[in-house]
Amino acid sequence: MNTLKWLLCALFALCSVTCKKATESDKTGNGGNVEFPAQAEDNGVSFVNDGRSAIVTIWAPEKESVHLLGSFNDFVANDHSLMTKTADGDRWWTQVDDLDPDGVYCYQFLINGDEKVADPYTELVLDAMNDPYIPSEIYPGTIAYPSDKTTGLLGIMRYREESYQWRVADFTRPHPHDLVIYELLVRDFVETHHYQTLRDTLSYLTNLGVNAVELMPVNEFEGNSSWGYNPSFYFAADKYYGTKNDLKAFIDDCHTKGIAVIVDVVLNHSFSQSPMVQLYFQDGKPTAANPWFNVDPTHPYNVGYDMDHESPYTKAFVKNVLKHWVREYHVDGFRFDLSKGFTQKNSGTSEASVAAWSAYDATRVAIWKDYNNYLKTLDAGLYVILEHFADDQEEQELAKEGMLFWNNLNYGFNEATMGWTAIGQSDISRIIPATHGFDSPNLVSYMESHDEERLMFKNLAYGNSHGNYDTRELKTALKRVEMAAAFLFLVPGPKMIWQFGELGYDVSIDENGRTGEKPIKWNYNQGDRRELYQAFGNLIHFKKNNEVFRDGQVEYHLRDGLKYIIIKKGEQEVCVVGNFDVKPIQAEIDNTVGIWFDNRSKMPVQLNERFDRLLAPGEYHIISKNQLK
Repeated sequence: MNTLKWLLCALFALCSVTCKKATESDKTGNGGNVEFPAQAEDNGVSFVNDGRSAIVTIWAPEKESVHLLGSFNDFVANDHSLMTKTADGDRWWTQVDDLDPDGVYCYQFLINGDEKVADPYTELVLDAMNDPYIPSEIYPGTIAYPSDKTTGLLGIMRYREESYQWRVADFTRPHPHDLVIYELLVRDFVETHHYQTLRDTLSYLTNLGVNAVELMPVNEFEGNSSWGYNPSFYFAADKYYGTKNDLKAFIDDCHTKGIAVIVDVVLNHSFSQSPMVQLYFQDGKPTAANPWFNVDPTHPYNVGYDMDHESPYTKAFVKNVLKHWVREYHVDGFRFDLSKGFTQKNSGTSEASVAAWSAYDATRVAIWKDYNNYLKTLDAGLYVILEHFADDQEEQELAKEGMLFWNNLNYGFNEATMGWTAIGQSDISRIIPATHGFDSPNLVSYMESHDEERLMFKNLAYGNSHGNYDTRELKTALKRVEMAAAFLFLVPGPKMIWQFGELGYDVSIDENGRTGEKPIKWNYNQGDRRELYQAFGNLIHFKKNNEVFRDGQVEYHLRDGLKYIIIKKGEQEVCVVGNFDVKPIQAEIDNTVGIWFDNRSKMPVQLNERFDRLLAPGEYHIISKNQLK
């Protein structure tokens, strides 16, 4: 009998060591007769008892049972792994004890006994399919996937992880109207696709003069090589680019150099690896019970599975995502992908439905005001940039709340740089905020973005010519991009460059597939391309250092071959004039009489009643009453 008692005691002790157990009071699983712990977060993992215990929570309304499986219980579902449902039926939770504060644990949830999903709130994902292809120098120390124990994606929990000591705690952001944003895809900007290499290139960006970087999505997305618009986990930084501390160090370095960091977030939709999609999914799409997603999309151009932004579950989730990136990563703002899709007003999904989708939508306005107001509670200075392309009335209303809007001018600018300037062509008038009905310059205008064809590709392939003047010749094509940049940067309002546009990148967006990897061409030391880089830098310097380019009054003619803008503020007056035709044009522009300064030739210019000059093809001038700083 004594021997039997000893064996039973030994077996109990062994179980308590090898199988980290949940507290017995948590094991009801019967609808919430145990109060939700006050020290627990509403979602994800909350460590207590100095890391020796963890309270794990998941939102899973209408589920019959949820088990927590992990390396702490050998991925075995039993009475100890069964989670408790809260009284409202929305959440399930359990407490895991006897953890090693220095340990690293992987885990997932077993739903209704037959479906395994990862934690939507995990900050690190273990992926048996994709992790082996991430080099250890990019992401060191990845733990082995327990393939003999389970399948599917896993979350990672650890109490003691290497903390990051921020060097810049009080970054002063550029005024929104002074922004010069550099949009980049880490994968196609540096060969290593690593944040450390990106840090090493910051001098290139500071010399150019940009004061903000916009990263294409860096939260966990499906696969490794991607644009990132197929998100799966919103709280985890994708390992393909490095560790979370690598990302923090990059952001910190940017701040030390006066560069704000804006992250592109994709909250219109998710893809099939998202546990929030998987939790309620049948017959190839979300079910009607899904708290976050629509069964079918409500608008055209949707990809993945469409989020329901009128659902309180979605609203809470989105706000938690935004708070995480502000608090954890010190980001300075967000570019919201497909923001026009944040609506439950069903306009249909066909091409013919685009006009109805773009029309003023009061419910969409309310959704965006709510998110914008929430962001102001986190930090009133955060940038909120929408990829909206909706009715002017809607954008006007949101602009008054401080939101900024992508303003795509690729088509008109590219016609201009190619030299196609007949009536109706090369119109870039929409760069002027007044043409949108805006009271302030809240347009992030650009000639190129990740989504648009590269100017130089079309210049070289489809450019116009006349006599000996040919826009398809490299030097000429680059000079025409320079002229276009003068009109882009010097109209008041924030501006954006797509990576390598300042070098005249000429590889088509469709090479290797639209979203496929592109050649990385660090050829800015070539003479003509280096000149374009320097010209961009000079124009950016003018924009940032002369107040007339922040909020001056603008007169303009931006159609046809001869284009000009006149910007006035106080005693300063600036005229930018250029010939985008392939033939000479006589320019006659009324100006204030007196001696002006040509900021390109660095020479004074006497103007009588008007600027009156025959401009050669591709010739442009930036003249001002007072020399620009």
